[in-house]
Amino acid sequence: MPDLLRFITCGSVDDGKSTLIGRLLYDSKAVLDDQLSTLETDSKSVGTRGEQIDFALLVDGLTAEREQGITIDVAYRYFATDKRSFIVADCPGHEQYTRNMVTGASTADLAIILLDARAGVMTQTRRHSHLCHLIGVRHFVLAVTKMDLVDYDQAVFERHAADYRAFAASIGIEQVTAIPTSGVNGDNVVANTDAMPWYDGPALLDHLETVRLDSDTSARPFRLPVQLVARPDASFRGFAGLVASGSIATGDAVRILPSGKTSTVARLLVGDRDVDRAQAGQSVTLTLTSEVDCSRGDVIAAAADPPEVADQFEASIVWMADEPLLPGRAYWLKLATQTVSATIAAPKYALAIDSNEHLAAKTLELNDIGVAEVTTDRALVFEPYADNRTLGGFILVDKLTNATVAAGMLHFALRRAHNIHWQALDVTREAHARLKQQKPAVLWFTGLSGAGKSTIANLVEKKLHALGRHTFLLDGDNVRHRLNKDLGFTDADRIENVRRVGEVARLMADAGLIVITAFISPFRAERAMVRAMFPGGEYVEIFVDTPLAEAEKRDVKGLYAKARAGELANFTGIDSPYETPEAPDIRIDSTMLSPEQAADHIVDFLSRRG
Repeated sequence: MPDLLRFITCGSVDDGKSTLIGRLLYDSKAVLDDQLSTLETDSKSVGTRGEQIDFALLVDGLTAEREQGITIDVAYRYFATDKRSFIVADCPGHEQYTRNMVTGASTADLAIILLDARAGVMTQTRRHSHLCHLIGVRHFVLAVTKMDLVDYDQAVFERHAADYRAFAASIGIEQVTAIPTSGVNGDNVVANTDAMPWYDGPALLDHLETVRLDSDTSARPFRLPVQLVARPDASFRGFAGLVASGSIATGDAVRILPSGKTSTVARLLVGDRDVDRAQAGQSVTLTLTSEVDCSRGDVIAAAADPPEVADQFEASIVWMADEPLLPGRAYWLKLATQTVSATIAAPKYALAIDSNEHLAAKTLELNDIGVAEVTTDRALVFEPYADNRTLGGFILVDKLTNATVAAGMLHFALRRAHNIHWQALDVTREAHARLKQQKPAVLWFTGLSGAGKSTIANLVEKKLHALGRHTFLLDGDNVRHRLNKDLGFTDADRIENVRRVGEVARLMADAGLIVITAFISPFRAERAMVRAMFPGGEYVEIFVDTPLAEAEKRDVKGLYAKARAGELANFTGIDSPYETPEAPDIRIDSTMLSPEQAADHIVDFLSRRG
């Protein structure tokens, strides 16, 4: 059976990607009769070649693509020759669809970088080459297209090939095969052409059929990310997943990560059939000889050569969302079958696509490529992306919208991730609480500036103190005088402000205190992040609900007036958003309740809670 080559076509806008692939499919006899008939009809009605066949229509399937003459979505096509099977991903050239291109490149063995002979190397040519190399593509073909429009000039081809090879070498691409082509006329696509007798290299299809792949994952150490624990009945407990690398046989010793427990493979099943051995690319279910704790997200690995486990990393990140990266905000990080909460530090640098320079950056914008440190809330089983795409590649997901905002590649674990360990303490948080004869709690006041948070919070602490409760009040302004004096009021600084206060509140709750915080804390994501730090029911979100107009009337500090006058930037409610709590534990309507009444209501809530 012929082996499989996955390849991607990419490059700048209108470089002829769809036309080249359409021609490749047509000339390799991979177009069925009914598809050919439809192509001929569509070429006359929506094509761009007059009475000639418009080969781009074979892969530009969306209505919007045909109307605009561009590629928007990734189009996958399968075809085969006597020598090899192929899956081609035709990817969009427009910068706004970079995320689609990343999707196509993520599984590719080879990239065909198209370059218009009239234009030469463009910014998108560089961007797509960077991304393909970053994502792990190791075989590159430079297809200089539209040679017919430059009269098949050898000097033009050689100039573009030299320019691209120089750029490719600067970013670490070691070898590039350059081929002059014309997708419209089929020159050097499936067979060599008489139009360019000066070219003595292979046609594109010849190269695709014979390029040697070096991606044999079966020779690497065994890795199985667990997707499912199968329990069809009480007598069977199997661990199912896709073998990411290596091979496994019954009787092999394995290690379960991140726990580090060891066992031995008892049975191997592919479907419902017992087998003696399985290898990379196969979906298997295995059982173990001993009862060990193993669930979805764990990784079963070769006992003698396990992957690393860490919670702090350096990573390359490709930002794919319209909203910029907010350093310090918690995102879902999904790697193989693992899902953890992760925060991204301010980037070490962003990559300048045209110059390949490392630029200072405080964030990453749409389509930016950068390097940053990633911290997860629990240990992650991983390998560097260069060694294992499955255990090194991840996506970031916005916790509120569930939109994928970035793709990333892990480089290595930070040294401090291995050198810092939790110290076991004999006096527990429960012991602290018993000594104080109270349940720890965090009363998190949120609302606009001027809503009355600090006033009500101060009254709540006075009333609890009078009842003999052990409390501490963390006020937003007071904390910024010392602990957070280095922070401003940008979105990123507000996120870090809330994160630090949340961590301090957690330490105080561990000491058995009732912690009262009064902060604007404008973003739902960060309030959710703080809530997740505490056991269920310990965090109480109190929304002091005050209309903006009323808050401005109470503007004793004159802050709203300064913000309206443009003298105070990033002021919540004016030029920075406040995201209203959707389901607060307590809602205080400050236009209906006095501060004293509000404080009584909160203390009564806490007393009823126990």
